[in-house]
Amino acid sequence: MKNDLVVKDNALINASYSLGLVEQRLILLAIVIIREHTHNMHLDYIAFNKPIEITAESYINTFGVSHSTAYETLKDACKSLFSRQFSYQEPREKGIAHKTTRWVSDIAYIDNSATIEFTFAPAVLPLITYLEQHLTSYELKQVANLTSGYAIRLYELLIAWRSTGKTPIIDLSEFRSKLGVGDEKYQRMGQFKEKVLHIAIEQLNKHTDITTTYEQHKQGRTITGFSFKFKQKQQPKVETKRDPNTPDLFVKMTDAQRHLFANKMSEMPEMSKYSQGTESYQQFAVRIAEMLLQPEKFRELYPILEKAGFSHD
Repeated sequence: MKNDLVVKDNALINASYSLGLVEQRLILLAIVIIREHTHNMHLDYIAFNKPIEITAESYINTFGVSHSTAYETLKDACKSLFSRQFSYQEPREKGIAHKTTRWVSDIAYIDNSATIEFTFAPAVLPLITYLEQHLTSYELKQVANLTSGYAIRLYELLIAWRSTGKTPIIDLSEFRSKLGVGDEKYQRMGQFKEKVLHIAIEQLNKHTDITTTYEQHKQGRTITGFSFKFKQKQQPKVETKRDPNTPDLFVKMTDAQRHLFANKMSEMPEMSKYSQGTESYQQFAVRIAEMLLQPEKFRELYPILEKAGFSHD
């Protein structure tokens, strides 16, 4: 799997919604597709572009699922995704607007080609492109092996705090809402921990680039919220290569290293000539992380990378 980035506005990361596993995976694939086709383009372009197409084959290859079950689950998800909605907050001059919107405006499943076509609702588009200022990004492969929809949402909620490695206390009702746990589900704390929280943490620790632990917070004997600490897993030693056409080094950085140093470099004055227009530091960091995958750009940026504290030794 190539380094497909999922990019979401933090308003969407912190939104309240309930999506099944397959529905979440379709949304993530669609975000990657839109990002590939609209980088540095305007919202007007994507608003009138063709519907997003996701083939069953691409879904199967990305998430490693069985052919025998994929087609029916995709058909079912196609039917249910149209009715899904989410709520999020949007700052306005007169105060905070509490908005509710559908995910998609229309959706179709084409039998002969086993393809899903859908169009995101207009309110969703600004939340998944580079047009907003507060973004969270991660590589799709980090959640490709998660089989719990709650695990995907927990991963997103945690990495929005990647710069600190810990979250504030999240109120229990807010936490349930953000994970998409309905009021009627797992009302007893023991059930919630067993069916949602512990499974999600186990999958994150096993399949993603972070390990996490949680702390529960109480009023008296009642659990009222949770907070999390997490850290990047130790990556294998970086591979150092020399380009035969140049004496300069190209170091194959790990994903965690690229994002860590891209965030540092985005705020360094030496990088100002690479910035574009009014993009935020976080938007800039996403682009820098991509640049570090390219040998030519890596060599160009290496002196700044070293100044940021990177060493390949």
